[in-house]
Amino acid sequence: MSGLLWEENVDLQAYNTFNIKSTAQYLVRIRSPSELAELVALPQFQSNRQLILGGGSNILFGNDRFNGVIVKNEIQGIEVVSEDHRHTCLRVGGGVGWTSLVNYCIDQDLGGLENLSMIPGTVGAAPIQNIGAYGVELGDVLLSVEVCDLGTGDMKTMTKEDCALGYRDSIFKHTSMVLMVCFITIKVTKAQFHRVTINYASMQHALQEKGITAPTIRSVSEIVCLMRRRKLPDPTVLGNAGSFFKNVICDQSVLNTLQQMHADIPWISKLDGRCIIPTAWLIEKYGWKGRQIGRAGVYFGHALVLVNLGGAQGSEILSLSEAISQDIRINMGLLLKPEVNIVK
Repeated sequence: MSGLLWEENVDLQAYNTFNIKSTAQYLVRIRSPSELAELVALPQFQSNRQLILGGGSNILFGNDRFNGVIVKNEIQGIEVVSEDHRHTCLRVGGGVGWTSLVNYCIDQDLGGLENLSMIPGTVGAAPIQNIGAYGVELGDVLLSVEVCDLGTGDMKTMTKEDCALGYRDSIFKHTSMVLMVCFITIKVTKAQFHRVTINYASMQHALQEKGITAPTIRSVSEIVCLMRRRKLPDPTVLGNAGSFFKNVICDQSVLNTLQQMHADIPWISKLDGRCIIPTAWLIEKYGWKGRQIGRAGVYFGHALVLVNLGGAQGSEILSLSEAISQDIRINMGLLLKPEVNIVK
């Protein structure tokens, strides 16, 4: 067939942090762009449904079988492509674990990713989701993305502007093309010129708890890891994909109406004049935090996190998410959007 290793009827439980049992018809591991070119040329590949899989930390398999080809991105490498006295530019393979990249930067005294510590998944998924945490997003450091169009095999480089990054959003979520991120190039800052971002009150409180008065790249990373461990369940114990829903973004007029109903509703102003309402508050407000339906539940420590309590099917997690969404829509008139990629 080809020099590629095609695996058939692959159990996907080990490839998703929800720990959902599902079977892939085919799985192909890609370790270089040249292997992608070979894969795309195969009729068997083009005639089947296709799905790109990184670390499986932001995906929910809604069915017990995926009929098609899963392309497992395992392209490695962290390379310094340029630097000056203030900045270093890194080209990073899409299959590199995100935590590995963050740790590399911290070890090299390079700032910009420390607030994104302990986010699960791979580098290739980062621009698709425009991952972010504690006031920092990938878009703050991203320069470009090298992608392969799995329909044609064409490679192209997209600038940050081409990616149309938004809040947990990008062009990759709104195109009919199947684009695999082979490499990203980021621009990070050398420690002596880097200014850490510690705007969140929770971060400042945690730094004070530890007696840290002059936070560094490493200490900020350690604090972020501490906070994430406190509020998020270990997926090896309770299957989950982190925050299941995005925060709600609405116009000021909608917020004004909601404030008449709920004077205590929290919100954050965006630069474009719109407002962010924490979805965790909404879910907790209507009694879903800590609640379970069958083998699926809402984590008691964080209302945004849906968990597999043991042996849940993807359809059970999905049903729970839909029940929560419907409740919020009926009571608040707000539409919850999943942050997790749902594959049916």
